[in-house]
Amino acid sequence: MSGVSKACCQIPPIVAQGYQGKGEYKTINGLKTYVTGPESASKAILVIYDIFGFFPQTIQGADILANSNEQKYRVFIPDFFEGQPADITWFPPQTNDHKQKLGNFFQTKAAPPNTLSKIPNVVSEANKLSSSGSFDWSILGYCWGGKITALSSGQDNKLFKSAVQCHPAMVDPNDAKAVNVPMALLASKDEPPNDIEAFKTNLKTPNHVETFPTQIHGWMAARSNLEDAEVRKEYERGYKTVLDFFHKHA
Repeated sequence: MSGVSKACCQIPPIVAQGYQGKGEYKTINGLKTYVTGPESASKAILVIYDIFGFFPQTIQGADILANSNEQKYRVFIPDFFEGQPADITWFPPQTNDHKQKLGNFFQTKAAPPNTLSKIPNVVSEANKLSSSGSFDWSILGYCWGGKITALSSGQDNKLFKSAVQCHPAMVDPNDAKAVNVPMALLASKDEPPNDIEAFKTNLKTPNHVETFPTQIHGWMAARSNLEDAEVRKEYERGYKTVLDFFHKHA
């Protein structure tokens, strides 16, 4: 693949079923947090999961980020929903009950201010696990987490050196105007193309915006069907693209 360094192409084989994480769970700022990657890493990635919380496909993605590149990362996924994520059977919503439950979830557990207010303390406490006293941080978010990533990378951002959104939800081109670090956005066929293009136009920092036209919203996280060969291939290509971006900008 053009534009991807050799260092980013050593991704381990993707496990389609029954993935077992390579990391461990720690309590960070009171939140159960999946932590993976070498303790000696000088750089870290804060991963903001999608509304379905800890899923094998998302955990596997974190392990890929932590272990594939010549630049090693310590990767953290805090459980911002505190054990109460959305039920994956609600999405896409097929009934009024599903719509109501999803709407209520976005207004309560998934209201962005609830999560944004916790991130600085999570980062501060996670820095205590660094051998040097602090990490150089980047942020990556899936779906709902993409919105959190966009807002966390705005003009007041002093925590993160680079950012990646994967199949983001609630794409607002106005968010891009405030982004103050390099940002990548990997879109699926399900995000509104005009919003994705306008978001790219409004970015004033180095960026990589790409649409994966065969993939659904969620293909790099909880909704990824890794038993499908095409999905597995594009899941791997997505992570190679993310790693290459972080390799250049983190």
